[in-house]
Formats: sequence, structure tokens, C-alpha cells
Amino acid sequence: ISGMGVCFAMKRRDWKSLLKDRAQRILIPFIFGVFCICPISTYIAIKYYGTWGEIGVFYVPNPGHLWFLFNIFSYVVLLLPLLCYLKNRPDNKVCHFLSKTFRHPAGLYILSVPFVVEALLIRPEYFEAYAYSSHGFWLGMVCFLVGFVVVHLGEIFWCAVQRLRLVALGLAFSLYLTRLLVFSMDGPHVLTAFESMNWMLAILGYGSLYLNRPSASLTYLSEAVYPVYIVHMPVQFFFSYYLMPTNIPAVAKLILLLGATLGTSLLLYEFIVKRVKWARPLFGMKLPSHFAYTFKIAGAR
Repeated sequence: ISGMGVCFAMKRRDWKSLLKDRAQRILIPFIFGVFCICPISTYIAIKYYGTWGEIGVFYVPNPGHLWFLFNIFSYVVLLLPLLCYLKNRPDNKVCHFLSKTFRHPAGLYILSVPFVVEALLIRPEYFEAYAYSSHGFWLGMVCFLVGFVVVHLGEIFWCAVQRLRLVALGLAFSLYLTRLLVFSMDGPHVLTAFESMNWMLAILGYGSLYLNRPSASLTYLSEAVYPVYIVHMPVQFFFSYYLMPTNIPAVAKLILLLGATLGTSLLLYEFIVKRVKWARPLFGMKLPSHFAYTFKIAGAR
């Protein structure tokens, strides 16, 4: 998704504007999160597990659940020459080859090759251990670049992924059940990588078919999803702190925790992040157009 976003952004920006925009949208929230959001989660965890004496401090700046933001910005910087090349030469050999391949019924599965290669080369102990790992970094880079390329190809990709959506969904479920029933969830990484690709193709296929239309709800949620993700973890830890020790059934705890986390995160977004102008950039949101214009004029003066 991040690679797709960068591809859309590059259509109306040069490389300097792109770096400035990504720094504002990614680096600022990351730095703010390291010092002001993630330490809240750490504080609650230390308090819950009673490890204060062992650590000796209660304020611990850390990337927490925002670790991948730094990775995304790194991808933009490291891959910028390649991204500019792809943008300026849309008829390059790679894109021409993929355009022809995607017209084949199973052509999209060529995208699974780099995922499988990454699993074979990195050989992580646990495939799902993305955070703070070389596996997470390289797999993230593969996802980022694939996202950029498929959006760069445009309708050729979207038509292909819509045609393949049902097959991809069926394969994803089948591979998941195989991993669950045969391997107790810890199957070969190659199998998990291929399964992951099918989930992504299925989601993108159904999403492009049913969500690619004007919608006030989708517009609202698209704007809210990033700030809600940033604030959700300390909110989740807060409610977990009080819910986990209770004797209510585990399923009820899960439902209450999910509802409380989502509801509170949306309320924080709606009534604080969205409405407090100086807070918006800290959560990756743009300033309101009228405020940005006034700020720009004041700066020019």
C-alpha cells in the first residue's frame, strides 16, 4: 500500500517534492510516536507486569508499533533512482514484460516470485516476525516495490487482479487451512509467502471491484486509518490493563477490547487529531487547505 501511495504521489511531484512530502507524512509521525505515543504503551506494560524495579525507569522512548514507518521512508530514499526511472520511462522492458504477462490468466502469480525468493534467502526463524528484523525489512521492500510497479502499470493490473480474485481467495483459504491442519500454523516459509501473495491479490481484486467508487464513508475512513493506527496501541494497552485481570470469558474480553480500542481510537481522531490544527502533522495528516494557505502566505511575508 505504501508503494502504491508513492506511485500515486509521484504522478504530481518531482523527486524533491516527493521526499519532502514523505518526510512530513512519515518521518514526523515516526519521531513524534517514538517520544510521545509508544512510551505510553511501554509504561502500561511495565506497570502491568510489575517490572519497574528491574528496568528502573518508566519513560522509554521507542518505535513500538511504528517501527515500519522508518523502513518505509528508507525504501523511498534507497529506491528513489529506480522509482524515477520507472516513472520517466513507462515503456521500459520490465513493465512491458509484466504488461504482457498479466494478460495471461495466471500471469499475476509472477509477483509471488520475489516473495518466495526472499523467504528462501533470508530464512527467518518465524515468517510472521517482521518487527525489527532483516526479514521484515527486506520483505517490506519487496512489498513496497511490487505495490509501486503494479500501480504504475495501471488498468492492466487492476483488470487482471479482478479476474483472478476468486481463484486467489480460494487458494489463500486452502493454503491457510493446510498450514493450520497439517503444519500447526508453522509451515514452510515458501508456502506462507505464496499464501500471503494470494491474500493480497484477493483483497486488491475485491477492493478494486467494490470499493473503487465515490463514497463519503470511504473518504472518511481513508483519512482516519493512519491516525487511528498511530493511537490505537496505547489505547489497546490501556483497556487490556483493566480487562485482562477480570474473570469474564476470553471471547467477551476480545469483543470488549476490540470495540473499546476501535471506538476510542476513532473518538480521539474525530475530536482531537482531526480538529486540532497543530496536531494534524504529528499524525501524518495534511493541514486544512485554508490553514495551509494562510500559513504559506504568513511564511512568505
